[in-house]
Amino acid sequence: MSKAVDIKKLQISVDNKKLVDISLLINSSTALIGQSGSGKSLTLKSILNLLPSNLDLVFDVESDFKLNNSNIGFIPQNPFTSLSPMTKIKKQFFCTQEKILELLKLVGLETFVLERFPSELSGGQLQRVVIAIALSNQIKLLLLDEPTTALDETSKNVILNLINDLSKKLNILILFVTHDINSIKNICDEIVIIKDGKIVETGKTLDVLQNPQNSYTKELINSTFENKEFRK
Repeated sequence: MSKAVDIKKLQISVDNKKLVDISLLINSSTALIGQSGSGKSLTLKSILNLLPSNLDLVFDVESDFKLNNSNIGFIPQNPFTSLSPMTKIKKQFFCTQEKILELLKLVGLETFVLERFPSELSGGQLQRVVIAIALSNQIKLLLLDEPTTALDETSKNVILNLINDLSKKLNILILFVTHDINSIKNICDEIVIIKDGKIVETGKTLDVLQNPQNSYTKELINSTFENKEFRK
């Protein structure tokens, strides 16, 4: 498996009020689950060094690789707003033509998309492009921020399967941030539940889904799943 990112202390505060206070070990495919406002996105922004300047940050991390643009890939929530609308797809990559063709094949896209503008592609195609761009470097960590929220159900399942396949094929660490437990149950080995900026439960994904210990975790599971067959 890929190397680990051990976040020993992550504290984010504003005016002496703590918004996030966690520690987090990423040594496999890991899901960070919580409702809106729980601190998920702030955690991602901290790793990406994109926190607003008005927030105070304490970030104590040990990693086998530098946490920079060369080693981290990022898949944002909405592919429709993450690409330049007036630029053809081929101009949105920053790598060689040979590498671009390799990446398109990796994510299951035909070369015709290179001559298209983002508005000429579907949401699923756009998210594949975004994934391809994120993989342009030999990344060691892939951060995903609700990557299927803007997609229809069919495209959502295609993208989830693609992420799952790529994580195994490329042997990269994943931190998958979402409020939707259903989207990660077949992708992430580990699950971390966050509430009000604090971690309330962690464990192997299937263990937590089948036997949640925290009432908040139970609430998330019950609100996500109508069909509980997976819990048998």
